[in-house]
Amino acid sequence: MGILLSCQGLSKSFGSRPLFEGLSFGLSEGERTGLIGPNGAGKSTLLKILAGAETPDAGAITPRRGLRLGYLAQQDRFEAAAPGRTVRDELLSALDGLGLEEHEKERRADAELAAAGFADPAQEVNVLSGGWRKRLALLAQSARRPDLLLLDEPTNHLDIEGVLWLENFIETFSFPFLVVTHDRRFLERVTNRVIELNKRYPEGHFSSAGNYSQFLENRESFFDAQASREDSLRNVVRGEIAWLRKGPRARTTKQKARIDRAGNMIEELSELEYHNSQGRAAVIDFTAGDRQANRLVHAVKIEKSLGGRRLFGPLDLTLAPGEKLGLLGGNGSGKTTLLRMLAGDLRPDAGTLKLADGLRVALFDQHRAQLDLDQTLKRALCGNGEHVYYKGNNVHVQAWARRFLFRQEQLEMPLRLLSGGERARVLIAGFMLRPADLLLLDEPTNDLDLQSLEVLETSMQEFPGALVLVTHDRYLLERVSRRVLALDGRGGARYFADLSQWEAALAELRPAEAPAPEPAAEAGPSARETREQKAAVRKLEAEMQTAERQTEKARQALEDPAIAADAGELAERQKKLEACLARVEELFARWSALHE
Repeated sequence: MGILLSCQGLSKSFGSRPLFEGLSFGLSEGERTGLIGPNGAGKSTLLKILAGAETPDAGAITPRRGLRLGYLAQQDRFEAAAPGRTVRDELLSALDGLGLEEHEKERRADAELAAAGFADPAQEVNVLSGGWRKRLALLAQSARRPDLLLLDEPTNHLDIEGVLWLENFIETFSFPFLVVTHDRRFLERVTNRVIELNKRYPEGHFSSAGNYSQFLENRESFFDAQASREDSLRNVVRGEIAWLRKGPRARTTKQKARIDRAGNMIEELSELEYHNSQGRAAVIDFTAGDRQANRLVHAVKIEKSLGGRRLFGPLDLTLAPGEKLGLLGGNGSGKTTLLRMLAGDLRPDAGTLKLADGLRVALFDQHRAQLDLDQTLKRALCGNGEHVYYKGNNVHVQAWARRFLFRQEQLEMPLRLLSGGERARVLIAGFMLRPADLLLLDEPTNDLDLQSLEVLETSMQEFPGALVLVTHDRYLLERVSRRVLALDGRGGARYFADLSQWEAALAELRPAEAPAPEPAAEAGPSARETREQKAAVRKLEAEMQTAERQTEKARQALEDPAIAADAGELAERQKKLEACLARVEELFARWSALHE
């Protein structure tokens, strides 16, 4: 595989704090690379440097000659789109500068919009939801067919169905990419290499061939080797220190060399201990009550409507200690409303909902409006005192802060200076102090890095009470939940054994993607094959529309009275019209064959 881009000794600091130092790696043809790391490791900054939007403090980037880069930032640029500007206008604009003829640009834009699910290319950009703006931004980059595409959190603003679409869309890429994401299921499905930025590694990063599962295995092997090396070196250093304490005289070359070697080993051990201590995840543990009741929540045929639209119901739901329920549904399907009913804040419109006497409920709200950003970190963690009371023990605020990966010097810092992930950890720290029989978690993973996600996952699995989880993190949902309740937003609610069963049912229920019945007894096409066939038909239909518009333009040009006496121009325009008609016929034949 040819190298597309290589980095040598890249370093970048934010103020006085280094994000990364001495990074050296390359990106090659055929690689579909995931870039992960703790919040604040500099992932987005690194992407900006690779894209040329920022400069490193030190080091160099060497791209292959003529390399065409694409870059999708976290925030799209469409929010301030001019009134009347359509999605087709945006895509045509994105195709400028590629040397394409106007008819080629139109053909490609229409085909790409159809394949991406934009039913109305004339729709104005400023009325699109965040998820559809994200699709358009991604399409504007991928339609240019770059040699390497850099993607910064492309799953942001997408619901689970949107992420499933994104996975299928990325599978069609013929070019390599580097993607920053916290979505572990996404990494599992679309990558063949994973790079983690983390100060725990001697080189500042760890690269692993394969998907996310293989990365976890390879990383664990590396950590084991590092820990073994640390233990082995510590034993040797212990002996060398004992020898040094005897005060050997550095008279001989042999003794002097041993003293130097001992100093080098002590320095190496110090570096190993530092790297092995970096990036240890926060210890997140939810305080469970001592309730042993069989039923914490019992709902029979409950219903809820909003603004005359039925969200769900009739719905039966029972939660007992140890139950782990995943809650799925698109935006506006009623997930948050159901959580508020389980918390006792709302009553159902019909049916009965019974909560156990004295039920202690803890709700983790995705909006997180309860933080006072002018408060210092110390006050947010433990109020006006110096200790918190946790599981029967007083814990000093410094130890409590370290538990959530905060440094001592951050304690007097106002919360507004913390990152989104750090603010999320502040909320979790407060959440941990509330004993609960029932945990209601509404998007708890927002802004959490992978280290915190891994520990959050373990803590949720070990929580002995009942738990209801709403999250876009499918990897977490799959690992934690023992069953899934899906709300369709039209009043329907259905239980599934796991996420995969729900995905399969979702594919079958989509009318546009359902395969036509076969007269023979042979097995029909798979859901994926059906999606590909439907996408091909939509793409052809878009190309046919473009070809028909071009044919009409050619016909009008031929009928222009201004060239009626110019035999040469008439012949040229007649030739162009015939070519357009032939193109329409060719596309129609392909379209008919696909339908057959």
